Amino acid sequence: MEVLSRPSFLVFFSVVFLACAAAVRANIGDFDEHWQKRAAAAQAKARESYDPNPHAATDEFNMAVRKALEWGNSTRRSLAHVGHPKKSNKFGPCRATNPIDRCWRCRSDWAQHRKRLARCAQGFGRHALGGLHGRFYVVSDPSDDDLINPRPGTLRHAVIQDAPLWIVFKSDMVIRLRQELIVNSFKTIDARGANVHVAYGAQITIQFAHNVIIHNLHIHDIQPANGGMIRDSPGHFGIRTRSDGDAISIYGSSNIWIDHVSMARCADGLVDAIMGSTAITVSNCHMTQHNDVMLFGASDSYAADALMQITVAFNHFGKGLVQRMPRCRWGFVHVVNNDYTHWLMYAVGGSMHPTIVSQGNRYIAPPNPAAKEVTKRDYAPEAVWRSWSWRSEGDLLMNGAFFVQSGRPFIRKYSRQEMIKAKPGTFVRRLTRYAGKLHCRAGKPC
Repeated sequence: MEVLSRPSFLVFFSVVFLACAAAVRANIGDFDEHWQKRAAAAQAKARESYDPNPHAATDEFNMAVRKALEWGNSTRRSLAHVGHPKKSNKFGPCRATNPIDRCWRCRSDWAQHRKRLARCAQGFGRHALGGLHGRFYVVSDPSDDDLINPRPGTLRHAVIQDAPLWIVFKSDMVIRLRQELIVNSFKTIDARGANVHVAYGAQITIQFAHNVIIHNLHIHDIQPANGGMIRDSPGHFGIRTRSDGDAISIYGSSNIWIDHVSMARCADGLVDAIMGSTAITVSNCHMTQHNDVMLFGASDSYAADALMQITVAFNHFGKGLVQRMPRCRWGFVHVVNNDYTHWLMYAVGGSMHPTIVSQGNRYIAPPNPAAKEVTKRDYAPEAVWRSWSWRSEGDLLMNGAFFVQSGRPFIRKYSRQEMIKAKPGTFVRRLTRYAGKLHCRAGKPC
């Protein structure tokens, strides 16, 4: 797929959006003035967040990985010559294994400097601020009893606020959402230091929002909810229709970062990013026991998803997964340094000519001889999909796995010194070693 310049793309997107405007209402029962303004603001933010040179962003990511691994090797060498490692580094030996984790996990004072996390994202979601510029909000109540007037101290009360907030948890808890949780802009949900499960209820929804970080949660056994009157901000509530039962639904939103989340057994997807969502990173997550894992792009007819740019990095796609890791329509997806240890049908698929850059992943095919292919293309004959840009660079293909490439090799306008290759798939076990929810204790490196 040709990458459009920003002016060309903005013209294209504006025309497409007008044609697709009726589709943006989603689960909103009454698309009133509040939601119309919120949708318009979100679409403007998405256009602003579009990167006209996505290949440069992938190179920046790969450089960060190389620097992190080189730093780790030099640290281990220096510690080998010291009799008392704890005295050589006030944070103790660092066990973080990728650039995102190295940014914060080696610090024993992470609990006193939680907001450092907001500077650690990589990939297309690297500009997500979350609640960096807001106050801390402590969730002390796991209940979700009142959907119109949420009780202070609950997660629902926190995420609907208009002001930026950095949301933390007082203690371990299981939160069973009665209806979908609608997250407002500039929010960080940070569960480090507590064992927090969002489970056995409705989904987390990020709709027409931006600058959201979700970190260190368990999300599992999510079910559809029938909808009803739900508050989405301090000044507005309205009717919502049935929600799908995703773990996290990203809808018409941008600058989103999902990191160190363990997800399993949801009714629909684990992470769905649709309807013009862009500038997203999904990293360090552990996904298990699920069919349709990740869907990027709403439908073959929704061309506004052409602005979609998503990084999928350092994740472990584990036991009991079937397909869609991810499934892409339109847009540009960088799939880099992930560990694919299980799938039943295929790993990476799509339709409507998305650009997929697969770099440095480990793909271990299942025993089934009919499921060895990593890729799957839908609704297009080979004569058509042969022009789609799906490229594999440095992937480790095991147990008979094979990646069917298409499109021309990427041509970067850089010198040899400027071109940055991803670390190969042989490094993946190290880079994804701590994927999923972390068990963090204050006063110790996480």
